[in-house]
Amino acid sequence: MGSRWNRTLVCGLLLVFLANCSKPPRSERLVVINGPEPESLDPHIITGQPEGRICKALFEGLTTEDKDGRVVPGIAQEWTASPDGRTYRFILRQSSWSDGSPLTAQDFARSWQRALDPQVASKYADLFFFIENAEAYNMGRLRDFSQVGIRVIDSRTLEVRLIGPTPFFPSLCAQPIFFPVPLAAIRTEGENWIKPGKLLGNGPYLLESWKINDRIVLRKNPRYWRADTVRIPHIEALAVTRASTAFNLFASGSADLVLDKGLIPTFFLSDLRNKPYFHSAPFLATYFYRINVTAPPLNDPRVRKSLSLAIDRERLIRTVTRGGELPAYSLTPPGIPGYTPPDGLSFDPVQARALLAQAGFPDGRGFPPLTLLYNSSEQNEEIATEIQAFWRQILGISVSLRNQEWKVYLNSVQSLSYEVARSSWVGDYEDPFTFLGCFLRNSGNNNTGWSSDRYQKLLTEATITLAPKERFALLHKAEAILVKEELPILPIYFYSGIMLYDGSRLGGIAANLLDEHPFREFYFRRPRQPGGPVP
Repeated sequence: MGSRWNRTLVCGLLLVFLANCSKPPRSERLVVINGPEPESLDPHIITGQPEGRICKALFEGLTTEDKDGRVVPGIAQEWTASPDGRTYRFILRQSSWSDGSPLTAQDFARSWQRALDPQVASKYADLFFFIENAEAYNMGRLRDFSQVGIRVIDSRTLEVRLIGPTPFFPSLCAQPIFFPVPLAAIRTEGENWIKPGKLLGNGPYLLESWKINDRIVLRKNPRYWRADTVRIPHIEALAVTRASTAFNLFASGSADLVLDKGLIPTFFLSDLRNKPYFHSAPFLATYFYRINVTAPPLNDPRVRKSLSLAIDRERLIRTVTRGGELPAYSLTPPGIPGYTPPDGLSFDPVQARALLAQAGFPDGRGFPPLTLLYNSSEQNEEIATEIQAFWRQILGISVSLRNQEWKVYLNSVQSLSYEVARSSWVGDYEDPFTFLGCFLRNSGNNNTGWSSDRYQKLLTEATITLAPKERFALLHKAEAILVKEELPILPIYFYSGIMLYDGSRLGGIAANLLDEHPFREFYFRRPRQPGGPVP
């Protein structure tokens, strides 16, 4: 029996040794704390930032972003816009899929058709609605895709016709919903096409392995059109949801970079701020609560206003988040040149109680128990607990908290299986429409059950208005409806981006308003010192 146990122990140690030997040396491997387990790696399906980072490593659109968040050429080597701003022509460079087959303008057109297909049900399909007839095709009102404003001129030229001048259209083309996907592989493999060994991409990295709720391993794609500029051969993206776990992995030297802004322990942020590996900067992102307006009594705007007025945002960011955030009274953050968001509803307990009484619930009497949903995260739980206390103490209503893992939470929000839900939005481009467009009637990211004809009309008019001042005035009026009158959302705070990494060792990272940090830009300035944790 002893000999059998020894043989088992030796075999086990050998397997561990071989597993460790199979890993690339740390000098060639970057370990990133990426946030929750990705919902998918299909760029036409994903909705979250963690999976977006991975998809942007596996695929590339006509345009892409650099480390400063600027739009730069991707697969398109150049593009031109017509004088009226309604027609774009993209000239593609010679490039290939990861199996060596050529990537063509036809691949982009057919991929965009898939993204717009109502059967695919892409939540980001509305980003295509700036294109002629794209919305009609996505809504099923138009079946002939040739009527959509996407035209292949030749194998390396793609022309796009828009419904109005859209100066940020090149920025849209950098988003995952605009990425080309391998349609032949999708037809052959079905949903399995995104698995290791099957996924064909055109980005700087390949999918080497994917262990659910553990890590995704990427390796450099030798067929990427500028592979010579990709300097880190292997990247491991860890799936972590607890801030304490994330920090321990970083502090022990097991991880090089903490990217997710919600994975920094708040209870000792004041100490972290003085560390050389702490990096903080503002970016275009808002933390807010969605409200399911189809669920009584939340269908009453007075109730929704009451909930907003009862949140002391100043106290929340002072005592809970403590990361230098700003209180949010609008959806659009400050920082977009030329646009000033409207002032929403600030903390006013007296008015909050008065509105709740007008709605038929004086001092909360008769108000049904409310459930607040959030995705599993220590910070989300702390914020929800504080807001639960605000609503109980100020309004007299009972609120229960419910947390779900990322994939389950996303499904609950998208199916309106909630009453109040934690949400956030990071701007895809520097324009208010990236925030306000989420709450159009047909947006896949609305997820509140709310719509407004006035709001719809203002945003539609803004889409075809060329003069920036007039356009921003229309968007300002629309946002006032959202955050002052109707409130299908409750803005909480504007994020302050926080990352942990040793800047003397890791380069290619820069603070930017879009919180874009492309893996292909990263490089090691020097190797990690063996055996030592972060000081």
